[in-house]
Amino acid sequence: MQKIFLPILFYITFSIACQAQTSYFEKIELLTDTSLYSSKTDYITVNGIKRIYFSYTSNAGELEVRVFPGQKAYKIGLVPSRDYDIIDSILKINGYFRFKVKFRNITQSELLRFTFEVESDSVLGYEDVYLQPVTNTTASIYISDDQLFIGEEKIYEVISNNLQNLNISGEWVNTDNFDYRFNTVNEKIYLHLVPKKLGEQKLIACISAIKPHLNKFENPEYKLPPIETVFNVKASRLQYLNLDKPELTFSEDTRLNGIEVQIENSRLLQMLKTYRIEAQEEPGGALIAEMFTKQRLANNKVLCVFRPYNLHRVNNGYLYLKDGDAPQFITNVNITPATQIEKISILNDGSEWRESRNIHPGQTFDLKLEGKGLHKAKFRFEDLVDLTSDTLIRSENEIIFKLRVPHDITKKRITIYNFNNPTGQSLNVIEYQRPRELDFVFLNYGDFGRRVSGIKEPILYDDVIKNLTISFNTDKIDDEKLYGKQYLNVKVQITGKKNELIELKTIENIAVCPSGQSPRSSYYSAKDCFNGDISLNKYIRRPTYTLDEWSRINLIIEHDKSKHGGEGYMKEIDVILKRKYSFDVEVSFPAGLLTIYPKDTVKSLGNLSGISMAMIAQFSFYHPEKINTYRPYKIGAGFLALNAFNMSSGMDLSLVVLGSVYPTTRDTKLSFPLYAGMGYALSKNDVKKTPGERFFFMVGPGIRVRF
Repeated sequence: MQKIFLPILFYITFSIACQAQTSYFEKIELLTDTSLYSSKTDYITVNGIKRIYFSYTSNAGELEVRVFPGQKAYKIGLVPSRDYDIIDSILKINGYFRFKVKFRNITQSELLRFTFEVESDSVLGYEDVYLQPVTNTTASIYISDDQLFIGEEKIYEVISNNLQNLNISGEWVNTDNFDYRFNTVNEKIYLHLVPKKLGEQKLIACISAIKPHLNKFENPEYKLPPIETVFNVKASRLQYLNLDKPELTFSEDTRLNGIEVQIENSRLLQMLKTYRIEAQEEPGGALIAEMFTKQRLANNKVLCVFRPYNLHRVNNGYLYLKDGDAPQFITNVNITPATQIEKISILNDGSEWRESRNIHPGQTFDLKLEGKGLHKAKFRFEDLVDLTSDTLIRSENEIIFKLRVPHDITKKRITIYNFNNPTGQSLNVIEYQRPRELDFVFLNYGDFGRRVSGIKEPILYDDVIKNLTISFNTDKIDDEKLYGKQYLNVKVQITGKKNELIELKTIENIAVCPSGQSPRSSYYSAKDCFNGDISLNKYIRRPTYTLDEWSRINLIIEHDKSKHGGEGYMKEIDVILKRKYSFDVEVSFPAGLLTIYPKDTVKSLGNLSGISMAMIAQFSFYHPEKINTYRPYKIGAGFLALNAFNMSSGMDLSLVVLGSVYPTTRDTKLSFPLYAGMGYALSKNDVKKTPGERFFFMVGPGIRVRF
């Protein structure tokens, strides 16, 4: 199978890593069903850009890509594209990355590329790999009868191995012996042929391709071998007189005043005579036009005044010049309506055609004009940059342009000209007001601010929040891409430790305008622009510095969708006042405490006590990874009365240090902990004991009541 190659142009993506000159990859390999292509050997350089070429036989062909990373590339990803679908995920195998793509329409895709997202030394970068596919395309016609007649149009179907790759303009090409054009009808291509000279005439019809082939010098070649054949051209029954203009305009002005044309001279053509022009040879045909012969010219032409009364197409048949009902000559010409724009539609990337006249600064868009006689117009758009290529649609009733609006455009209305004459149609320049991701909004609650879009989880803050402010980096709103004024709403809800509602507030209609660094800053209305920061304490009744532990500040920052066409971003943030421990005083009732007196030889091992009463000032500790959740232990110091309810012998009062272990499933007032600690007896029964004999240890269960 002969190798076929496909070129794909790339534009440079902006990213931090793209600024580097060194590639992340050692080489790239492209594997088709028949061949393997490498970036080291199979490439061409166009305009200083290295492009890998590969062959294709189908517009929806599949391609396996092998990426051999350099030492800096640890992980890669492929940025999605409208030109192809990823049908196999990226896998790393045998030291290289491998994946498979399926193209949607290689021939019609003008800019094809693989944009890789590369992770290298914890830095995320991008690199483009340019492709150059080319293909051998053939074009020919089948001739069953080589006889043609002067002035008679003959149509032949074009046979090609890739019809979609033929670049068809639909324009007539004039040569010495033939006029010809290629036309597309119902996904088939036809050659329209009109002979101009008698005898054997050789046709050389040139045609080009959308995607080229590589010549012997490995350069892309778009011209195909011409269609060549010989015809036997005979004279018509009626003399054919050729007009100097292939197309005339039918309008109220031309109908009344006529159009000056030159027609080929004939000795039978009478001067100062009006000929009736019909579309049929037989009498009684509809009047298409009238032609008045004024005078013969030195160039063997006749100056005439042509008055059109109806529309006509060359492919609908000949026009007959009649003297009354008797045909005298034949000719042919397109009579088309005057250029008139009836509908204007705009197509943005990733959207559909919509009828609109509104455009935005910095926008690149497709503009479709629909109407009559558009093919003969030369439209110009005031102050816009025309990026239209030859492959875009251009017909009598529809024409498509690709345009770009400069960032610094000053006009609010763009006039559409036909040649140098205003068409009466225009486009409106509207400032952007589309929502930007909330990466320009910052939340400040301590010594530094955090970008709102980068907050992924609740914020646990273990200090007093003196104030909570929302600030805006207006330099970031308009960068390479314009967004315009941002309208935001902020919803604030503050709840306490037990989820009780403390505050509910909504701050609305916050208009954030791009900074003076924006190329459109002088065109934005500053009347409602918000300057400065939003201080939460100015809007709520209870300041943030008075909030208790584990209070929750819930913020919802979102675009005002009514100002942004129903679109926008939303970010919900929770700021929680975290604490590591808490201090409280509690009364508990240990029961069955086992006391141990290490220095008291009389009662070194005491009896199990009855119900005791303890009043302890103690510390509770919070779990570091959970919100408002205690650890299952406490420690504190206070007073302990052993056998507190023994009225006969009285209670034994002691100073103690107690630790307790208790369940933490619920925040209850009554629980049953386990106690352990040490104490120092203070009762009068122990007055005669030495300090060492008063010291004791204890352990046992109890009942805890928390106030």
